[in-house]
Amino acid sequence: MPANSWPENDYTSEFDPLTLLSELSADEDSVEEATNTLSLPSRFQNRRRKAAIVLSIVWSSTIALHLISWGSLFVLGLSTIVGLHALVVVFARPRRYTEVIEGELPFVSLLVAAKNEEAVIGNLAKNLCSLKYPQDNYEVWIVDDNSSDNTSLVLSQIAKEYTNLKVLRRSPDATGGKSGALNEVLPLTKGEIIAVFDADAQVAPDLLVNIVPMFQQKQVGAVQVRKAIANARENFWTQGQAAEMALDTFLQSHRNAIGGIGELRGNGQFVRRQALNRCGGWNEETITDDLDLTLRLHLDKWDIECVFDPSVKEEGVTNALALWHQRNRWAEGGYQRYLDYWDLLFRNRLGARKTLDMLVFLLTQYIVPTAAVPDLLMALIRHRSPMLAPVTGIAVSMSMTGMFVGLSRIRKDKKFRVSAYLLILLQTLRGTIYMLHWLIVISSATARMSVRPKRLKWVKTVHQGKVST
Repeated sequence: MPANSWPENDYTSEFDPLTLLSELSADEDSVEEATNTLSLPSRFQNRRRKAAIVLSIVWSSTIALHLISWGSLFVLGLSTIVGLHALVVVFARPRRYTEVIEGELPFVSLLVAAKNEEAVIGNLAKNLCSLKYPQDNYEVWIVDDNSSDNTSLVLSQIAKEYTNLKVLRRSPDATGGKSGALNEVLPLTKGEIIAVFDADAQVAPDLLVNIVPMFQQKQVGAVQVRKAIANARENFWTQGQAAEMALDTFLQSHRNAIGGIGELRGNGQFVRRQALNRCGGWNEETITDDLDLTLRLHLDKWDIECVFDPSVKEEGVTNALALWHQRNRWAEGGYQRYLDYWDLLFRNRLGARKTLDMLVFLLTQYIVPTAAVPDLLMALIRHRSPMLAPVTGIAVSMSMTGMFVGLSRIRKDKKFRVSAYLLILLQTLRGTIYMLHWLIVISSATARMSVRPKRLKWVKTVHQGKVST
């Protein structure tokens, strides 16, 4: 089966304006001012120029650290801040929420954007339409994004069996990709809570009864469930992705526990309708709608919870080339959001705790990998160790700790067995080796965004209907 690819003839304009639906933060600014803040075309323009400026600053600053006398002291101070924050995150205790729904059950709308998904869409539709939640309290909307295979036929047959399944077929000239599909179907839905799934998702029957009670807390704007890899045992790449997802959920849940930033993922995200409307729906001018929405929700003073259980299973990509393409899209989209909203972030619109958390992870996830090339070159020229090695060491140590704890939490057998923990340790070591690909992905993506005149465009992952093992 074909893997992901990046077309070289992508002439999508980066200068088309995005009109968002509502204000960013009505408690601080008027509706008109906040709407203007998000709807200015300039917010999504000049990404290449912004990326080039950031790259120049990072590279020149890294070189300067090797040349100035107090460079080592600066890195030591920076490492101390990052290390202390890492300790706080690792030892945080995730919040606990009531598992009982008080009052009337909220109506939930489950959304899926699908294009040429005949291999998996049937199982997903039946899965989502058979959840342990009152049938008259939730609906399933599947958007057929002008599929050219048998997706439409499969959906029309299943819709005859399930009354809560509704299908919207987009026209051939529809734009916006997944974000456009979700924005198009949103006005047709009636749920107080909106959930989004990928076409290859697999969920447990009790998914809604476990997640919906969390929205009784007014500050919770969204909930992200842990992503699990259905074909995790297939090879090194899928095993690495399974460990990566465990680490990801650990970090997001612990960051949220200290008042930091939890993040949404494209599959298994639940969003309060009120929060989604206030933030303007899904951004059609980004290649990672989930990461963009994450930042806008936090800027609007909502919290995002991330939970280990229940989880949503999905297919992992099975070879290095597919992984490279997928991760490049994630890296570019994650970096893109900071370029788009940098002015709001530096005005401390997130608040002190979330801003500190964001800056630390921005440093370890993007800045340090971007600085790796000049840091290594200067280290070779001056015959010394890389200047940023302490920060890198802290980031790797935190990653290994989080991965080990995360894998331990999802282990079915909770009894202590030395053999089980040795296996988890082996998975952690293998996952750590796998995660090194991010250093190359981030450093290349941030450099490429500074010089490439065209924005990379994502071509969907081909799903093969892998079942969990």
